[in-house]
Amino acid sequence: MVTTVQEKKEGASAPRPQFTNAEAGALEFPSSTSREYNYYKPARLRRTVYEDVTVEVQPDPEHYLSQGWLYAFADGQAGYPQEWTVLRSSNWHAFRDPNEEWERTIYVHSARVVHQIGQSIENARLNKAFARWDPSWVRQVEGHVGAWAHAEHGLGMHVFVPAQRDAPTNMHNNAISVNSMHKLRFAQDLILYNLALSEEFDDFDGARHRQVWMQDPAWQGVRELVERLTAIRDWAEAVFVTNFVFEPLVGVLFRSRFVMQVAAPHGDFTTPTVVGAGEADYARDLRCSRDMFALLVNDAAHAEHNRQTLQEWLGRWTPPAVEAARRLQPLWSQPNQRLVRFEDSFGEADTQYRSQIRELGLDAPEEA
Repeated sequence: MVTTVQEKKEGASAPRPQFTNAEAGALEFPSSTSREYNYYKPARLRRTVYEDVTVEVQPDPEHYLSQGWLYAFADGQAGYPQEWTVLRSSNWHAFRDPNEEWERTIYVHSARVVHQIGQSIENARLNKAFARWDPSWVRQVEGHVGAWAHAEHGLGMHVFVPAQRDAPTNMHNNAISVNSMHKLRFAQDLILYNLALSEEFDDFDGARHRQVWMQDPAWQGVRELVERLTAIRDWAEAVFVTNFVFEPLVGVLFRSRFVMQVAAPHGDFTTPTVVGAGEADYARDLRCSRDMFALLVNDAAHAEHNRQTLQEWLGRWTPPAVEAARRLQPLWSQPNQRLVRFEDSFGEADTQYRSQIRELGLDAPEEA
């Protein structure tokens, strides 16, 4: 049967049949009348963009994957095994990053930091501020501040990158990835700063930082500890030890208690800006890690196991961190202006370390 053009027009204009919800039956979409967001529970009254793009984006057999993981490694391990850490959780998906970092925010934040550092260096150059540096301090920045870039790069690339892959949820992956990017960007900031200073001082050896990192006795404790951290295969142990043991006892000690305290008396107001960016990054990463491990320490079913495990990690890693910190002591006596004592600096770092451990409800071991 052939349908004419006129019949098509009349058919197109004919009213469509109307059905009530009851008549439609199975055609009605479940929850079509709901006005609540119900595939995850927001941390606050309203959901955020961070939650929309992060929470439960990565499903697992306990969340939606009723058929199990869709792929496996050659050894038979599939997806993101929870056994990749000895810590246990009643609900790994409960974690939320208090900084609410996601792809857009990390780029915006990093761009602002890089712009701030670049502007600070340019202002120092225009005002000939580098000419007022004490020569003894030039040697410190040349060797020791540059050497710290190797520690940051090692942690960012070989501790946090593997850890973010092994963590069990997308919320953990994102947070640890941001921690990694902070470390790698800061390492790059220090190397670019080193290159900028090579143009300001005729006798500035831009390659000396590598020799210091590889051969200076004061740095061999830090170097060994960083290398040992890169060998940790438990992702939670790697993150916990780095942010709660290494960073307060070694990282903050060097960056905040040495560089940022000693630079200004030697006429240097630029290096604290560069190093301060790394300190600000650590403050953000620590806030995130604190929430991450607080959930595990207070887990309804596994709190005791997790506390005991974290205490074992503290007992194992605190002594080498203290040793690495104490081997840095000669740095405090090298600049001309010795206004800060190492023991005072280390005491402040140790106090911060113990305070952070207590906030988690754990006990810091006695100093080794």
